[in-house]
Amino acid sequence: MKVLLDHCVPRPFAKLLLGHEVRTTRFMGWEDLSNGKLLAAAAKQFDIFVTTDQSVAKQQNLALLPLPVIVLKGFTNKLEDLVVLVPELQSLLGQALQARVYHVPRTDRPQPD
Repeated sequence: MKVLLDHCVPRPFAKLLLGHEVRTTRFMGWEDLSNGKLLAAAAKQFDIFVTTDQSVAKQQNLALLPLPVIVLKGFTNKLEDLVVLVPELQSLLGQALQARVYHVPRTDRPQPD
């Protein structure tokens, strides 16, 4: 599976998606593209777009999405908060996905400092 990580997903997260070809928007030189243009460009080269931007569903016409979008819902977008989402994300990546928004939420509670 060819996966594009949005600029808001920490780059080291790519190494956690074993068995997939993962690139970042920065690697592709697309970090300045707006969401609509970014998704259109991604659809030409990637199978899936992964982001932590929870407003992507409100910013896009969902009926016209050119590829599946997976929104990671961690407590923050720091790597340590997103690592626990990898098993569910990997499960999704193993399925035939439609061009719609999928959500991978964190279901545990944040630990107090």
